[in-house]
Amino acid sequence: MGESRLSLMVVFLFFVCLVGVSKAIESPQYTAVHKESEFEIRIYRDSAWMSAHANEISFEKATKDGFHRLFQYIQGANLNFSRISMTAPVLTSIVPGAGPLHSSAYFVRLYLPVKFQSTPPLPLPELNLKPDSWSSRCIAVRKFSGFAKDGNIVKQAEKLSISLSRSPWADSISSRSEYAYSIAQYNSPFKLIGRVNEVWVELNESALDGCKSSGVATY
Repeated sequence: MGESRLSLMVVFLFFVCLVGVSKAIESPQYTAVHKESEFEIRIYRDSAWMSAHANEISFEKATKDGFHRLFQYIQGANLNFSRISMTAPVLTSIVPGAGPLHSSAYFVRLYLPVKFQSTPPLPLPELNLKPDSWSSRCIAVRKFSGFAKDGNIVKQAEKLSISLSRSPWADSISSRSEYAYSIAQYNSPFKLIGRVNEVWVELNESALDGCKSSGVATY
């Protein structure tokens, strides 16, 4: 199969899997503990994900490549031959490289449904996927509309950084995180209006206590 056909197929699968995101599909649970007009602070509970590593220059290409393998996994390409429901968001984490525009490694993740949180089916080896267990963590989140593209994700991450620098959370960005930031995509590309994407930045352990101290709402 040529690269162009494979790319079109991956895009189509991405369309199909996210087209039902407006329905009640599962997402990682969190509590919002602080909200401002430009960002909010959330504490995410312990959770299990499936992760696809992708070495790409392009965020868009990495997301398509990783999602294609994750799609095969949830369709039964695992040692249990289990069919796994689609979840949201599709989360792409950017590994810092020479700079935000030259990052060359990504991790694309899918949250596993509650049914599989404790015992995720093991993926087939050729998919090069790994289970990824998250401990409870504090994350700063900025929402943005439209499509998440190579040309706008860095700008959105910079806006979140500026907002945090003017807040009590200015010194809370984690220096130990292996990711510069992550992009969460919630909608099918068929949805043109009212799209929701998010930039996630992990905060350090000192911020975690602040996250636990007061809850705004639980989701």
